[in-house]
Amino acid sequence: MSSTVFIFSIVVLILSAVIHEVAHGYAALALGDTTAKDSGRLTLNPISHLDPIGSVMLPLILYLVHSPFLVGWAKPVPYNPNNLYKDYKYGPLKVALAGPFSNLAIAAFFGLIIRFAPLPPLTGAFLAIVVFINCLLAIFNLIPIPPLDGSKILTAILPRRYSLMVQQAGIGWLLLVFLLIYLFSGVIFYLAYGLFVGLAGSGAGALLTSL
Repeated sequence: MSSTVFIFSIVVLILSAVIHEVAHGYAALALGDTTAKDSGRLTLNPISHLDPIGSVMLPLILYLVHSPFLVGWAKPVPYNPNNLYKDYKYGPLKVALAGPFSNLAIAAFFGLIIRFAPLPPLTGAFLAIVVFINCLLAIFNLIPIPPLDGSKILTAILPRRYSLMVQQAGIGWLLLVFLLIYLFSGVIFYLAYGLFVGLAGSGAGALLTSL
């Protein structure tokens, strides 16, 4: 991965993660909770969302070990499920799904451009990076381990006793995320790549590897 591609990928990763978190906040706001708004987190300013581990350390480690992909997360947007008065039952699930859905929406938008617009190869290659990173973020964040969104989806459907156990996750869960990336990076890559090809078309794979 060249330095130009790396820098572009980092910018796309951070901005996509920011949109992901803002989507959580707006979903909560639409359901009655103003916590994210009151905390100043409904902004696209990356400074408000950067997480030292998920936004900086993890992407850098993946780059240094020559990982086939870059992935990470932003600082989780706070919300109070007790304030989701418009939908107490399924509100937390909707808030959790809003983040991955925002990444899928970005990937679908640019994927359709790659499929149907007559783009110069270089432009298509950089847009392919945007699509692939957002596919990765959607897949990665659905892993049911804190602090990822999959854990929040899990807590929304588990009995309260087990839900609280997941919500009280400590540093051990974060270490488990790193371990899973190490052990199953190939699985995560191929799931994301399959989604990428489904959205951008079979020819998009060549664009992704052309840089």
